[in-house]
Amino acid sequence: MTDRPPLPPFTTETAVQKVRMAEDAWNSRDPTRVALAYTPDCPWRNRDLFLAGHDAIVTFLRDKWARERDYRLIKEYWAHQGNRIAVRFAYEWHDAEGRWFRSYGNENWDFAGDGRMRRRIASINDLAITGEERLFRWPLGPRPADHPGLSDLGL
Repeated sequence: MTDRPPLPPFTTETAVQKVRMAEDAWNSRDPTRVALAYTPDCPWRNRDLFLAGHDAIVTFLRDKWARERDYRLIKEYWAHQGNRIAVRFAYEWHDAEGRWFRSYGNENWDFAGDGRMRRRIASINDLAITGEERLFRWPLGPRPADHPGLSDLGL
């Protein structure tokens, strides 16, 4: 495995870059691509689930994106120190019945020296919204560079 820059220890600039890279990967909705950003044994806490390792991450994400349709995510840098980054995020999605949700959360990330995440802890809450209340309307894929971030949207 090759390094995944930017590498720790992070500056504010490189931490912000790492956050945007993670956002872009998640917005690809490609579980294999996302899993490569984590160490092979990386433990996750995601809501009430605890899992570890690339295979578990890929399975989790494949199932997630089958349930959470038209998924669009915005991550925002919160703080960093050394090899750790704190992030807040929101994403919008709908279920199979067409009901829309905005999910809000915080993540704590801990990185290995090669730039891969070695621990991910996420706390997430869901809010039912109407289709008219949606704020994330760009075409599926990475958020356009000129699309507002969470703070700009008042989230």
